[in-house]
Amino acid sequence: MASFEDRSYNSADGLRLHYRDYAGGDPDQPPILCLPGLTRNCRDFEPVADRFAGEWRVLSLDFRGRGQSAADPDPSHYMPATYARDVLKLLDQLGIADAVFVGTSLGGLVTMLIGAMEEERIAGALLNDIGPEVSPQGIERIRNYVGKAADWPSFAAAGAAFAERAGDVYPHWGAAEWERFARRTCREEGGAVVLDYDMAIAQPFAQANEATQPNLWPWLDHLKDKPVTILRGALSDLFDAPVAERMVRELGPNAELVTVPDVGHAPSFDEPESIAAVERLLARVRAAA
Repeated sequence: MASFEDRSYNSADGLRLHYRDYAGGDPDQPPILCLPGLTRNCRDFEPVADRFAGEWRVLSLDFRGRGQSAADPDPSHYMPATYARDVLKLLDQLGIADAVFVGTSLGGLVTMLIGAMEEERIAGALLNDIGPEVSPQGIERIRNYVGKAADWPSFAAAGAAFAERAGDVYPHWGAAEWERFARRTCREEGGAVVLDYDMAIAQPFAQANEATQPNLWPWLDHLKDKPVTILRGALSDLFDAPVAERMVRELGPNAELVTVPDVGHAPSFDEPESIAAVERLLARVRAAA
């Protein structure tokens, strides 16, 4: 595993937030900034760091309420706008003008929102299995498990439980891959293995998806003329192929659509196709500089 330092900073409202800093790379090129999905954390991007750290500086964040970041006492703050402000606060504190955003699911929504807020901060973007529209089927699947506490006697047992619940997402994974998934998704606490996020994130998620959905397509306009990769799992139940294809058409010639075979929501970056997609994106960022 690539070496990193655990670092933290304070959000504008005083929460202590955590990120991994894989230092190195050309200081004149933007860092890779990794933003995780709804229930996930910075460990999801270990494959990205293993491939690119040293050549590029890699920053991987824990959103508030996940991983080593503090939980928010007000669950209503668990919303993309809050996360976007937290990310921008970190970039400002580190003196980073722009970054190559790699956002999975929720992290991709936050990337699009940051583009709408301060588009100059985005040197390039990879949106992993997410777009301005999502499938109700996928949302319902997530609602069935998010915010439901669970514990297991070991990471292997947790992995087996994930495999039983979501084996169709990664149909070719074996026990070793599911245990690795559990180690990225869970933590040890009180002699048990538990989910590594604040269960209260489910409250605003449920409320947001019960309301009328806003039109997010205008967010995409701010990524036009930037190097963008749309990464989609071929088996995804959240991100439909026609939405991905429309995104590429609207973004224009600087956009690439990559579909990862035999993977659902979302590609994990353990797939060669996913890492190759990041490689091509970074090459386009360099060429555009």
